[in-house]
Amino acid sequence: MNDVIIIGAGLNSLVAANYLAKAGKRVLVLERRALAGGQAATESFGDGFRVDALHAGGQLRSDIVADLDLERHGFPASASEPLISLLPDGRQLRLTADSDNDTLTSIGAFSKRDSERWPDFVAFMNQAASFLDAAYRTPMPRLPNVSLSEGLPLARLAMKLRGLGARDMFRVIRALPMSALELTEEWFESDVVRAAIGSVAVHGATLGPMSAGAGYTLMHNWLNRGGPGHTRVEGGLGRIADALVAALKARGGQLRTSAPVQAVLTDDQRASGVRLVSGEEIAAPIVISGADPRHTLLDLVGAPYLPPEFVWATQSIKMRGSVAKVHLLTDGAHALPDGTLVVAPSVRTIERAYDSAKYGQTSLEPYLEITANGKVVSIHFQFAPYALRGAEWSQERAVLERIAVDAAASVLPQLKSSIREIRSLTPLDLEATYGLTEGDLNHGQLILDQMLFMRPMPGWSNHKTPMDHLFLCGGGVHGGGGISGAAGRNAALAVLKVARR
Repeated sequence: MNDVIIIGAGLNSLVAANYLAKAGKRVLVLERRALAGGQAATESFGDGFRVDALHAGGQLRSDIVADLDLERHGFPASASEPLISLLPDGRQLRLTADSDNDTLTSIGAFSKRDSERWPDFVAFMNQAASFLDAAYRTPMPRLPNVSLSEGLPLARLAMKLRGLGARDMFRVIRALPMSALELTEEWFESDVVRAAIGSVAVHGATLGPMSAGAGYTLMHNWLNRGGPGHTRVEGGLGRIADALVAALKARGGQLRTSAPVQAVLTDDQRASGVRLVSGEEIAAPIVISGADPRHTLLDLVGAPYLPPEFVWATQSIKMRGSVAKVHLLTDGAHALPDGTLVVAPSVRTIERAYDSAKYGQTSLEPYLEITANGKVVSIHFQFAPYALRGAEWSQERAVLERIAVDAAASVLPQLKSSIREIRSLTPLDLEATYGLTEGDLNHGQLILDQMLFMRPMPGWSNHKTPMDHLFLCGGGVHGGGGISGAAGRNAALAVLKVARR
């Protein structure tokens, strides 16, 4: 008999499974695909064509790595890399969180004043990220009724914010609802510098640098990356999943792949197990879903089993994915510099790319983020809306690939002649293959009305659902979005708190 069933084997699910197994629970993880890792999967698209399919980098929170003793199970080494903005005139801007001489010299070529301000900006962003990390560790109560046990963690979070000092406390609070343009205008005079930072703010989100709340997504992405550039994992992101799977099995947990869940079983408004697509039913007193909240609640549970107002709130979760991926297998002569490369020459260029998505069109001048791993070049493409107007993704795939390659080749002249094979993932592919509703990498947009105690929806930020003993642990809940494992850790702690009663 299983104590807990977890739906999906993404990183949050695997983190939650490990915490529960460490606490002595008998855990079964069920994954619809043939491999674990979810968005962090490293997979093959052909001979010599092995890629991190959805994310160029990422890092679990350091406390999770320590708590689960993952280094003993093969947890990979990683290193942060610079963000390099490639400009149409051949110049490059290099940004790091280290404020080293190369970074300051690079910024100084565009603005001496901006070079002088960069160390202070990095210090501010690191403080903001530290506060956001503390917020993600803090269980969010079900407002408006806050019990004493829920209020104490909030009080500690308030003390953390106050500990920043009066000036930086107000800076952080002000920055959350600001646009990336407004925030960067307060620090820098060069539009090239503002645009490079703005690209970090909009990465993975359907926002433009002039959108309210892009200050929050900038902090969120800075926290998850550890700075402006990605943290790249030696051997690929899939090695993080491998370490989590090895640790889970060492603790007695089980993983079944190619086992898609069709429905959550219920008994008198309480989760009692799951039914697989094959028809097999598996019982457990607690079920945790790593899938996005909308799919979990409306598809796996079903609207008839949930309160009408809750169903309406679930239907209203904003997904709106607009990310595509284009992976290139080259002959190795692409001549890409080492780093996280972005094609974002100006703030207005990024905003115009976002404008296209608002009208259901693929951006003709997209914001690109380009990374290389040996002969493989990966292009993160924004904006490519899930819901196209007047076209289908089956028709638009070739257009997407052409735009991506042409835009990348405009600043990387040796790239196009080196290409031997192309594989693309449209927002529709992200939904069909990776289970991401509307192609949303974050299981719900990271926007002001879907953050902190309003994630995934107001009143339900504590990982629970109206179905007793059904919990949520994926990226769509508080602490989620990106590669961090925070949502899985928090969900496991919430489950253990209930199980101890």
